[in-house]
Amino acid sequence: MHFRSQRKLQGEVSLSDSLDGEGEGNALSILDTIKVDDTMLEDLDARDSCARVRQCVDRCLEGREAMVIRLRYGLDRERPLTQREIAARCGISRSYVSRIEKKALGKLRAAMEEE
Repeated sequence: MHFRSQRKLQGEVSLSDSLDGEGEGNALSILDTIKVDDTMLEDLDARDSCARVRQCVDRCLEGREAMVIRLRYGLDRERPLTQREIAARCGISRSYVSRIEKKALGKLRAAMEEE
């Protein structure tokens, strides 16, 4: 029985097994060679933060302010636009877009700090 169970385990390898048998102390394990991009928590946090920002934009900003922020930062899953592109799209000056953006960001910052 014991030999049968050992034969089943023969093909298994532990991630902590050493790849080279040279010397002592500096052995390279399989786990050291595997690159793991475990960004799940960061992705969830970013998604949650984006959702909070979108809700705050809808709740705290008026029409033109919300539109400028959405276009400027790509909140509607589109590419972010420059102030110049927003100005051309809305038929206003770039400096006016800048003023609207600055005022809207101040409102958003205050609302996010309250939460």
